[in-house]
Parts: sequence; structure tokens; C-alpha cells
Amino acid sequence: MKNPSSLEELIDALRCLPGVGPRSAQRMAYHLLQRDHKGAARLAAALGSALELIHHCERCNTFTEETVCTLCRSPRRDARLLCVVETPADMLMMEQAGAYAGLYFVLMGRLSPLDGVGPKDIHLDRLLARAGDGEVEEVIVATNFTVEGEATAHYAAELLLARGLKVSRIARGLPVGGELEHVDSGTLAQAVIERRAVGTTS
Repeated sequence: MKNPSSLEELIDALRCLPGVGPRSAQRMAYHLLQRDHKGAARLAAALGSALELIHHCERCNTFTEETVCTLCRSPRRDARLLCVVETPADMLMMEQAGAYAGLYFVLMGRLSPLDGVGPKDIHLDRLLARAGDGEVEEVIVATNFTVEGEATAHYAAELLLARGLKVSRIARGLPVGGELEHVDSGTLAQAVIERRAVGTTS
């Protein structure tokens, strides 16, 4: 017996979520339709609203409902420091660590040639423009310590150094292969404090 086509479409749509396979997607779909119609309606409305209202901050590239996000507009942030992270979740984790008071740039990804993700796909051109605004004195590269994250850090650092900017990398207090989103705030704070310079400016 086959599921109705609309149910199959829902199951297939749920599979776009990370870590959700066919069986998990099927369980979610059945739960929403069988036991939680209000939850399903709320989820659909919230998703529709988010897709309509949320876009990228013109300065840091994170998600926001405004042209420039609240953090970028804050006069309390140190505009001389720019921290480069892979995702908004990494940016949130940095904020929770409480060891950094500068501004951010969110790449929305990392270099991964095997997956077809190149420099243009992670907004490196926008990063260079942002870092070269005349205010930034140091760029802290805080990509993850995965193979892709390290490749991204190296590539971005080379581009930034070529423009005469001071570049540092967060320290390896983070585990190799670890991702910022899953690191405790104390370890992350220490990694920021013990960051190291990358290359030399000319």
C-alpha cells in the first residue's frame, strides 16, 4: 500500500533536514498529521514567515529581518576586530563564550571542492570588501578545525594578508575535527584569547 502523494511529498520534504533519513522523516510526518495538527500548522506558518522575512545582514551576512543586524549596529562593539565564522550558529556560540567584543562576518559555509563549494559560494568577495572598509585592523579566522574549515581558514587568510591586513587564527584549544557549535563556552573563550597570528603582512 502506498502513502497518499501529499504525504509522500511531506516525508520527502522533511528529509532535507540534516540527519533526517527516510524512517525519521516518516515518523515526523505521521506524528504531525496524527497527533499534532496545531504543531504542524504552527511549523508551516513559522517556516513561511521566516522565508519571507529573513535575509542576510548587509555587513556581516548573518540572518536578520533588518538591512543591518542589531549586533552590527551596536556602538558597544569594537569595529577594529572582525571575526570570521562559518555559520550563524558559530557566531551565536562565540557570543555565548563572552570572550569577544568585536564584529563578525558569517561565510554561510566552508570550502569543499568535493561538494562543489568554491570561494564564490562562501562570500569571500564580500568578506574582503568588509575587511577592507578602513576600520578593521585585525581579522580573526574562527572556522572549524575540520579539513574543510582549515582549508577555508588558509585560503581566506592568504587573501586577507595580501591586502595588508593583520590576520589571526583561534587557538587549537578546540579539538581537531571539532565544530564550534558543539564546543563548551569555556574552551571557546580560551581559544579566542590564545589566538595566534597567521603569516605576516607586507
